[in-house]
Amino acid sequence: MILVTGATGNIGSALLKELHAHGAGPLRGLTRDASRAVFPDGVEAVEGDFAEPASLKPALEGVRSLFLVSRLGPDADVLEAARHAGVEHVVLVSSITVQTHPHLGPAAENLAVEQLLKESGMAWTILRPTQFASNALMWAASIREHGTVRAPFADTALPTVHPADIASVARVALTEPGHQGRTYALTGPEPVTARQQTEAIAEALGRDVPFAEISRPEARALMAAVFGEEAADAVLDVTGGDVNDELLTVRDTVSQITGSPARPFRQWASENAAAFR
Repeated sequence: MILVTGATGNIGSALLKELHAHGAGPLRGLTRDASRAVFPDGVEAVEGDFAEPASLKPALEGVRSLFLVSRLGPDADVLEAARHAGVEHVVLVSSITVQTHPHLGPAAENLAVEQLLKESGMAWTILRPTQFASNALMWAASIREHGTVRAPFADTALPTVHPADIASVARVALTEPGHQGRTYALTGPEPVTARQQTEAIAEALGRDVPFAEISRPEARALMAAVFGEEAADAVLDVTGGDVNDELLTVRDTVSQITGSPARPFRQWASENAAAFR
């Protein structure tokens, strides 16, 4: 039994589809509301809430392998529940900032979760993706309502990763030998700037989407209202204020592990154009 947590999210939903398509199983998807979950045929939908680790007990029953995204709840309690249930292998989604920006609060928290997993006694595989292509969804309301994108650091190019590529690597790690005890940094196939991302979205929509560069203070005010000040500062440091060579490096990990090239941002934009209409 493989349990995919966050099963309706960007990574989890893609992972369930991949696992199902490759004949892996049995499969179970964790969601807060099983009645609203749309999973592939044969995938068992189970309810659970990370805020209440005790609620995960039924979902973990009989599970051999677990896919887990860090920092969605009290990770120490979640990992202890998994260990107690007899889970043998955990594939954890952490962040590349653990190695590129270890001084930032969220990166330190991710590193702590990684260490908890390593000390749990369960086998582990750690995935450290860079900036998600799906982060561009934060512009969706502005594009729909005003037809524009307003963002800082217009020409800072990061190797943005498609969430489906994270899922593809996770699928291999969950189902094939040789990945336990390994840590993988994941990026997209090429650096892409915020301006270029906007151009790709415009192409997918078939219309112009003007880009307006704003200052860091302006961006911080907008982001802090949604994510809080610490998270806003961390994101702005990573995306432009404290960019380093390691963060900018394009890695071939996705193709090396899956045998398929990493998906470019323009593919993600084409697949998700409806969100911006």
